[in-house]
Amino acid sequence: MLAPPPAPLPRRKLPIGIQNLREIRQEGHYYVDKTGMAVTLIDSGKYYFLSRPRRFGKSLLVDTFKELFEGHRELFVGLAAEPRWDWSRKCPVIRFSFSGGVGPGGSQLEQRIRENLRINRVALGLALPPGLPEEDLAGNFADLIRQAHLSRGERVAVLVDEYDKPLLDHIAAPDTAQRMRDALRDLYGVLKDCDEHLRFVFLTGVSKFSKVGLFSGLNNLRDITLDARWSALCGYTDADIDSVFAPELPELDRDEIRRWYNGYNWRGTSVYNPFDVLLLFDTREFRPFWFETGTPTFLVRLLTERQTFTPQLGHLVASETLLSTFEVESMRPEALLFQTGYLTIDQEEPLPGRTQFTLKYPNLEVQASLNDHLLKAFTGDAAVSEPQVSRLWRVLLAGDVAALRDLFRAFFASIPNDWYRNSAIAQYEGYWASVFYSHFAALGLDIRVEDCTHKGRIDMVVLAAGAVWIFEFKVVELLPQGQALAQIQARGYADKYRDRGEPIHLIGVEFSRADRNIVGFEVETLNP
Repeated sequence: MLAPPPAPLPRRKLPIGIQNLREIRQEGHYYVDKTGMAVTLIDSGKYYFLSRPRRFGKSLLVDTFKELFEGHRELFVGLAAEPRWDWSRKCPVIRFSFSGGVGPGGSQLEQRIRENLRINRVALGLALPPGLPEEDLAGNFADLIRQAHLSRGERVAVLVDEYDKPLLDHIAAPDTAQRMRDALRDLYGVLKDCDEHLRFVFLTGVSKFSKVGLFSGLNNLRDITLDARWSALCGYTDADIDSVFAPELPELDRDEIRRWYNGYNWRGTSVYNPFDVLLLFDTREFRPFWFETGTPTFLVRLLTERQTFTPQLGHLVASETLLSTFEVESMRPEALLFQTGYLTIDQEEPLPGRTQFTLKYPNLEVQASLNDHLLKAFTGDAAVSEPQVSRLWRVLLAGDVAALRDLFRAFFASIPNDWYRNSAIAQYEGYWASVFYSHFAALGLDIRVEDCTHKGRIDMVVLAAGAVWIFEFKVVELLPQGQALAQIQARGYADKYRDRGEPIHLIGVEFSRADRNIVGFEVETLNP
């Protein structure tokens, strides 16, 4: 007789939106154990900064540090930290959070700082000394640290969550952002002068502002954002998905989970966005959960204003210095895209005196959703992308090259003349290819841009619907007509893909800035 199939593993509560270690542990939720890494980090240094995108578990990590320092052993029973932590020491903890924002125009920043200071004084049982004005935020903070140390006999752990949210909320208003940066710089600068009273300092947020800006007074911070050892400090690894969440995996395509939500990398182990994974397990549907919680309006506007050539987004090249910091006055799209989670590290190359990184989209969710929003920005019509992209997929499935031509001609013809006149991106010669690319990228297809062959680089290759689609783009005001397809043929771009045994469509697309449309669309199809 065959042995009966094993009983299904018991499912647990999903900790969706829960950032409190006590609640997760006491109420029986799934928990991915990061406590061993937390202890190692504490044992390895004193001042730390970590940048990670939103919804990546930063707040839960901060709460885990808090519970460790306060000595709540009961929450760590059976976890990696339990046998490694000195539970006899209970350290005072000062915890700041700006997750709630600071109101329009940053009007509530000082109020929010005072509120954080008051909450910590109450929690530690410490009073504001006579003669110290409540409005003296830096002095208040320094006094709180000193009093906490002296009253408890143990040095203080300072934990700052969402340290940069006041700035990011107002990044589109540079004057306001600069005022808040100066106020926060004065606050965080206190930490360096209080070194003798501090055991551990940890700041986390989405972005890393330069040391000459926000951190000019705290130049002893150790930035572990790109330290491979801590790549998986936040987020779920493949091993976490397969072990901790094994009861949730039946009836879900494991490869699709990976394709949709994995791929974030900070030079070490790749991770999944926890928010995405938990909502997938809850709804049993693949959707852009993370993207839907924060439409990157400012980022899309910055990319269009800078006339970013969107086909390059999937393989941007940047230095470690560029990725690690940006300033309010001078924001590079590469840094903003990387720090906010829309691009991640693909490859790195050591060069004399530096390391060079090639970036990519982390996964299908980000590639498709970001390009969908870019497509709307390229046309000035928020409603255009969904039906257009859906039609494109049906055309690809049918292998109908003539319908593909008609689809794009009708699309460009539908854009109002006023939008062309008033949009800087429409004057950019790369605009036409960017629109083309974003249509395909919004479908999450396998796209090769500037694809290398032994005779040159192909503008764009799309592998979809059982066929290879090779595109070469030209602007007729810059080159004579009839050159695009001829280049594909002359350079043998199809040779690289002949062994796939699929139809190969060679498509030369020529745009006219004067006509604002496609004026040439030549095709040759090579059957296997």
